[in-house]
Amino acid sequence: MSRTQSIRVHLVTGGFPPGSVAGHDMDYARLRLLTLLQENQQIYTTAGNDFADIARWLAGCQLLITYVAGPYPNDEQNLFIQHWLEEGGRWLALHGTSGGRAVPVGENRWVRKMVKGGYHATLGSFFLNHPPVRKFRVDVANQHHFLTKGLPPSFEVTDELYLIELQQPESTQLLLTTELEKDPSPQGFGFVYDRDTSLFPDGKTRAIGYTREIGKGGVTYFALGHCHSPMNNVQPFVDASVEPSGKTPLLFRGAWETPEFEQLLRNGIEWGTAS
Repeated sequence: MSRTQSIRVHLVTGGFPPGSVAGHDMDYARLRLLTLLQENQQIYTTAGNDFADIARWLAGCQLLITYVAGPYPNDEQNLFIQHWLEEGGRWLALHGTSGGRAVPVGENRWVRKMVKGGYHATLGSFFLNHPPVRKFRVDVANQHHFLTKGLPPSFEVTDELYLIELQQPESTQLLLTTELEKDPSPQGFGFVYDRDTSLFPDGKTRAIGYTREIGKGGVTYFALGHCHSPMNNVQPFVDASVEPSGKTPLLFRGAWETPEFEQLLRNGIEWGTAS
C-alpha cells in the first residue's frame, strides 16, 4: 500500500511576554485551528508559541498560520519568512498578527503606541487600534475569489474592529471590508496613533481581510477573531451594540461562532495547502 504524502503546516499561537495569553483565549483558538486542520487527513501540524525558531520549522513547511497577541518576527526572522514566501510558502495570518510591539508615550506608561516593524511590510498591514468590542457588518469585497467562496455578500459579527493600515495597497487584493467613519474609542482606551491611516479615501471604508502575492507564495490576513474566557479577559467594557450596560461578557467567542468565519478559515487552509 502506498503512503499518502503529508502536507506540513506550522501553527503559531501565543502572547507576549512568553507564557502570557495577552488577553486572549489562546487554548481555544489553538484548538479550533487544529480541529479544522485535522479535517484534511494529509495535513501534519507542528506548533509553536512565537517566532523564536521559525527558520527551523518553516523548512519543508507549506503553510504558516499565526494567531498571536504580541509575538512578532524580528528582522532576521522576517527576512527568512519573506524568502520562504518568495519560494512558494503561504502565510494565513489572523487577528493580532498585524500588531506587535507597543511602547509607552510620554510619562504615562499606560498610554501606548504601536511600533511599525519590517515584518509589517511582509505581512502587508499594520495595526493602529481597535474600539471596544462591537457589532458590525462585514462586506465581502471580492465574491469571486477562492478565499471568499461560500460567503454571502455581507454578514454581521461581534468582534474587535481592527483599524489596519495597508502597506502595499496597490498590490493587495481586498477580500473583506467594513464601514466606520471615525474611531469611536473613548479617550484613554486602546492605543494612540498620529493619524487614522486605516481609513480609505471615501471616508468610511476600512480593510479587514486581504490577500497578496509574494514571489511564488503569498499572504492572506483576516483581522477577525478575538476570543477570551474568564481567566484571560482584559476588556474593560464593550460597545452598547453588544451589551447596553457596557459590561463585558466573561466568555467571548465572537466571530469564531459564526459560520462565515469558519468558512474563511477553511478557505484559508485550503488556499495554503493546495498544491
